[in-house]
Amino acid sequence: MQGKIVDRLRKDWPWLLMLVPGVVLTAIFSYGPIYGIVMAFQDYNPGLGFSRSPWVGMENFKLIFQQAQFLNTIRNTFFISIFKIIFGQTASVIFALQLNEIRQNGPKRVFQTIVYIPNFVSWVIMAGILLNLLATDGIVNQVLKALGGKPIQFISNRDVFPWTLIFTDMWKTFGFGTVVYLATMTSIDPELYESAVIDGAGRWRQTFSITLPLLVPIIILMTVLALGNVLSAGFDQVYNLYSPAVYPTGDIIDTYVYRLGLQNGKYAIGTAVGLFKSVVSSVLISTSLIISYKFAGYRVF
Repeated sequence: MQGKIVDRLRKDWPWLLMLVPGVVLTAIFSYGPIYGIVMAFQDYNPGLGFSRSPWVGMENFKLIFQQAQFLNTIRNTFFISIFKIIFGQTASVIFALQLNEIRQNGPKRVFQTIVYIPNFVSWVIMAGILLNLLATDGIVNQVLKALGGKPIQFISNRDVFPWTLIFTDMWKTFGFGTVVYLATMTSIDPELYESAVIDGAGRWRQTFSITLPLLVPIIILMTVLALGNVLSAGFDQVYNLYSPAVYPTGDIIDTYVYRLGLQNGKYAIGTAVGLFKSVVSSVLISTSLIISYKFAGYRVF
């Protein structure tokens, strides 16, 4: 057994060497700060440090669950995340099916590239673009006025803001899902479609009887894996778009932790909220991996 391990290391050492930078960075930035979790159980004082700050046990956790604002951020996080998944997956599947109907590779690649480009643009840049497009005098509201409608406060209206987050995220990210579903469609046996044509099936019948059923496993996989990160509703997006006016409906757990811990200096309570989120997220990710293996045959280990 030991000899096999040595032989495997000799064979794969170039690939293992490539992992070293990632492992080192992960150890420094992900595992190194874990010791700071102790703040969640202390009345932490930066002047006293970890060793001398008073130990309060679970008091910080009791305090955060007594805060209506924290409970509201949980609701907002689930609402925004779930609808992002629903609309994002739906848009990806529909657009992939439409692209699949284009027989010429040139136009197909052009459209595929156009919808995929926003996925590479950071939310810092994207937020600047959206703030201009969705402003009261922005192009979107100008079009609404030209059509006889009234301007919509996309960014400052607390009722509209969550849907602004959902649809802008869908616009930015659905291109990635489209590529995944298109790749799956290319692996479908062409003989299935040929047999369907012989039986008199049109394009709609082929789509609903062949393409969609064969896409179901990858749709389940993509959805389940996304559910594992349901408590991460997109800090970059929310932070760059929200304002105090929309905190009641747009504030999520990550932005709440940022304001509470870093801006307000309540490090212990902020750490308690972050630890709660991490524990729940770990459970959700583990559950999603189990479900994805059971229904889609996908496994990490």
